[in-house]
Amino acid sequence: MTRQVLRLVAAGAAVAMGMAGLAGVTAAQAGEPAATARVWVTTVDGTELMHERAQVPFGRPVAGNPNPVVTVDPSREYQTMDGFGASITDSSAAVLHRLSAGERDKAMRALFDPEQGDGVSFLRQPVGSSDFTAESSHYSLDDVPAGQKDWTLSKFSIAHDQQRILPLLRRAKQLNPQLKIMATPWSPPAWMKTNDSLVGGSLIDDPKIYAVYAAYLTRFVLAYTAAGVPVDYITVQNEPQNGGQNGYPTTAMRVAQEAKVIEILGPLLRIFSPRTKIIGYDHNWATHPNDVVNVPPGQDPETDYPYQLLRSPAGKWLAGTAYHCYYGDPAAQTALHDAFPAKGIWFTECSGSHGASDTPAQFFRDTLKWHARTIAIGTTRNWAKSAVNWNIALDATGGPHLGGCDTCTGLITVQPDGTFTTNAEYYTIGHLSRFVKPGAVRIASTSFGTTGWNGQIMDVAFRNPDGSTALVVHNENDDPRTFTVAAGGRTFDYTLPGGSLATFTWPRNRVFDDGLKLLSLKGATATSLPASADAKLAVDEDASTRWSAGQAQEPGQYLQVDLAAPVRFRRVAIDSGGSVGDYARSWQLSVSDDGSSWRVIASGTGTGQLTNVDAQARARYVRVTNTGSSGSWWSLADIRLYA
Repeated sequence: MTRQVLRLVAAGAAVAMGMAGLAGVTAAQAGEPAATARVWVTTVDGTELMHERAQVPFGRPVAGNPNPVVTVDPSREYQTMDGFGASITDSSAAVLHRLSAGERDKAMRALFDPEQGDGVSFLRQPVGSSDFTAESSHYSLDDVPAGQKDWTLSKFSIAHDQQRILPLLRRAKQLNPQLKIMATPWSPPAWMKTNDSLVGGSLIDDPKIYAVYAAYLTRFVLAYTAAGVPVDYITVQNEPQNGGQNGYPTTAMRVAQEAKVIEILGPLLRIFSPRTKIIGYDHNWATHPNDVVNVPPGQDPETDYPYQLLRSPAGKWLAGTAYHCYYGDPAAQTALHDAFPAKGIWFTECSGSHGASDTPAQFFRDTLKWHARTIAIGTTRNWAKSAVNWNIALDATGGPHLGGCDTCTGLITVQPDGTFTTNAEYYTIGHLSRFVKPGAVRIASTSFGTTGWNGQIMDVAFRNPDGSTALVVHNENDDPRTFTVAAGGRTFDYTLPGGSLATFTWPRNRVFDDGLKLLSLKGATATSLPASADAKLAVDEDASTRWSAGQAQEPGQYLQVDLAAPVRFRRVAIDSGGSVGDYARSWQLSVSDDGSSWRVIASGTGTGQLTNVDAQARARYVRVTNTGSSGSWWSLADIRLYA
């Protein structure tokens, strides 16, 4: 790192020294609360909008329960959550400032207040202009006349943001002190680029450019900190594979270039803003075909961009990777997590949108359903520490914007009469942000739906810092669906209207502590009779997949699990999942040390979708055998073992 780069950053550092971090404190509740769950529901027709229904009492499990069972298990933990939200873009700031002071504060409370509103807890802020700007031309924070350079960053300024954006950010942090801020540039200043333009082009391949760009980003972090808005995360480039000419700032930034900037930015932030962590990539789950087409002939399209970046020398400076929703599937997040389990995953952009001729009722319904299964549940079940939409507010025309999307929607819409209304995204984010607090940990829960839509119940569960549980459930089907929620030996049944989204919460209570620990089946394999390659789906720890006999039930059919090594357990869950009626009418549970000599440890009559068998054993092999007959198929979504 050169002394010149240090001097450039230090010029903006002095005013930021001494800024204290904010910490949320949660008071412990006295006594044990009752074993009941509260529930809030949003329906596709809008008749219920985050409507709190009557509380639901937990009871003992009922024999013969025909429902799919959502088993919530805090003994298995996944990622820690940072928050949920959107972006106060230049356009969002402009439309919010069209409101009267009173109405604007009402909107801000509706968005950020954890008690009276959505409790938005994560904002992703553009560094300079994006497609959603109210200005007549695009801008960076260091603009100079065409053909000139500003190597000393003498023209650097956040004056534009001080007019409207920063006052709103400070108010948001007042309302929710746990709010996290992420910063993302849509383009470096034009003078750092090959085409001397904010639109299209790429970063000039020059060590001096990499250094001054890293200094530019660090100056932004320090300037925002000095303005009362510390930055928790930063990325180097929004959508680095999108270098298209779409009328708004973009930059094609290949892996090697992003890595070079990060290798300079990391040490700078460690010195000047240690709280600010770098996140890589910030683009789609999969490389969009249009982005592949735009790659110059002979160059690698880098469809494994985040993998290359994390494997590069820059990887040590990265907290993890950010993803967007515009191509691919959230399962890409889990694939990356499995390859780099020490690195975090953040989901950072997805805009609500609609067809030009769609009615408001139509795009409310369609947005609620798609965002519920794909963003609210799909991203968080795939290791995302955040779920973030795009604009937090737009006007009734979906603007203002300068290039880019002309059918986008925000969490709220500012109307011509000086009021604001809430959109489907307000509720899909709110069903998380109101109830899942920063620092919450995702915990295990059986979920039967898929992001591609299969008409089943889909869910995700969290344990909050105060010990309470939040369970977010979406009924993918158009018809009402009944399911059972099970937590530590207590259950309740619930029916959700078609397409609806719900959040259930319950406080810490000793009645939910059954002392069982869910064991990992990683490395386990499975075989079956009738033989099927799908046998592995019963041990993939994903209840949305299943093995099925594919024929009427008859004695002798089995599913056999090889645990790869002897395992001691005291419960086996035999879960037929969402395929209602496909449970074994009678069964036998056997174990073996060598896969040849078997001993029966339990048997019984099947009466519903989930059978919990309490039987202690230590074995490498476990076999569930069907001992009855039925015209129904026999299916297994999950075999689970508990110690």
